[in-house]
Amino acid sequence: MMNLFDLKGKTALVTGCKRGIGKAIAVALAEAGADVIGVSATLELSGSIVEQEVANLGRNFKAYQCDFSDRSSVYSFIEQVKRENQSVNILFNNAGTILRTPAAEHPDKYWDEVIDVNLNAQFIISREFGKEMVKSGGGKIIFTASLLTFQGGVTVPGYAASKGAIGSLTKALANEWAASGVNVNAIAPGYISTDNTEALRNDPARSEAILSRIPAGRWGKPEDFKGVALFLASSASDYVHGTIITVDGGWMGR
Repeated sequence: MMNLFDLKGKTALVTGCKRGIGKAIAVALAEAGADVIGVSATLELSGSIVEQEVANLGRNFKAYQCDFSDRSSVYSFIEQVKRENQSVNILFNNAGTILRTPAAEHPDKYWDEVIDVNLNAQFIISREFGKEMVKSGGGKIIFTASLLTFQGGVTVPGYAASKGAIGSLTKALANEWAASGVNVNAIAPGYISTDNTEALRNDPARSEAILSRIPAGRWGKPEDFKGVALFLASSASDYVHGTIITVDGGWMGR
């Protein structure tokens, strides 16, 4: 049974891996035997914490930087990864951003940046690595979705729109690529203690309201994603396509 979760001989590309959920996922995949290609906008090219943790597991780590809001930077990053590495077997689209302003005051700049980072870059990266997976007859692509894939949220219209679209993109790619052995799925985090939720956790009223609805009674931790990430990245999920798995302490079941 444990062989289903063995990633030895696989290479995983994890975006947004410097900290939080992305870092936990990169380490989890390395724990299962995968080598890791990591990228974030400000990831150190050598000596990062995530690199050290992956290396301590005996796995290889290659670091890149990419401004996901800049399309030319995205294409340059993709070209560099393809030039310097062998094939990518697992793609984890985790990089994202959030900008909070009421909808009536939400500027074009905020909207464009969030859509570029959370949706446009993720589609381009998935298309460019996904086509190689289709040709080779297999691969795993996982998106980080959100509770706002299902709900609207408050004061984050760009973020909600981008994450709603990620849910549909997950299904669209799965529909096209499942027959070629490529699994495309997503994980929808609930309220997790990361940079993205710092403003909420620092607001006593909002924090209390959120915690009162979570059946598990606590904010999630990045480590809560290690198991589901490994499942979706491994052979254990070979017949799982176009699915969005919530990791939310029971929020969506309330």
